[in-house]
Amino acid sequence: MSAGDEFAEAREQMVAVQLAGRGERPITDPRALEAMRRVPREAFVPECDRRDAYGDHPLPIGHGQTISQPYIVALMTQSLAPRPGERILEVGSGCGYQSAVLAEMGAQVFAAEFMGDLAEQAREKLDALGYGGRVRIRSGDGRAAWLDEAPFDGILVACAPEHTPPELIAQLKPGGRLVLPAGPANQPQTLLLVSKDPSGAIREEPICGVRFVPMLE
Repeated sequence: MSAGDEFAEAREQMVAVQLAGRGERPITDPRALEAMRRVPREAFVPECDRRDAYGDHPLPIGHGQTISQPYIVALMTQSLAPRPGERILEVGSGCGYQSAVLAEMGAQVFAAEFMGDLAEQAREKLDALGYGGRVRIRSGDGRAAWLDEAPFDGILVACAPEHTPPELIAQLKPGGRLVLPAGPANQPQTLLLVSKDPSGAIREEPICGVRFVPMLE
C-alpha cells in the first residue's frame, strides 16, 4: 500500500530488525510481517510524532492512551492468527492501527473504542486509507459494543482488565481465540492466548509480560 513513500525504508527496517530479526521471540508469521510492512503506521500517530512512528516503543495518541510498540502489535496479531474472512472483535481500538493490520490480513474487524473522540479519529483515518469496508468502529464499552454481531472467530483486546472478562469469553465461537493483556493497573501484566475448544472448554496460555493502559469501566 505504501511502498515508495518517505517512510518506506523505516517500515522495512522495522519489519527486518524489530520483528523478524528480534533476538527473543521473533515474529515468524509471513502474513503478519507483510501486514506490518503494508500499513502506514505514521498515519496513525500525531503529526508531531511521525518521525518516531517506527521506533521500538509506544507513542501517545491523546486522552492518556497510546499506540502500542510495533513489536507488540505484531506479536498479538501473530498470536491471534486471523484468517481471511474471519470476524474479529477488537476492544480498545485507539487510533485504529491494529484494526488496519487485522484488515490487511483479510479479517472483518468490529472495533470498539471507549473514547468517542478517538473512535471518530480512527474511523476517519481508516476510511482515508481504504480500510473502511473491512473495519467498523463503535464507541463505548468494548465488552458490549458489538453484542449484536457476536459470536466472533477471534477477539483482540488492547487494554488490560485484571482478569479475562467472562463477557468476552461468551462472545467467542467454539474454536475461537482471544488475545489480551491481563493484570492489575499500574503493574506488569501478562499477555494471554485464551482458546475455546469445540466443547466450550477454556484454556489460557501466557505469552509474555507486557504493560498496557487499563480497561476502562
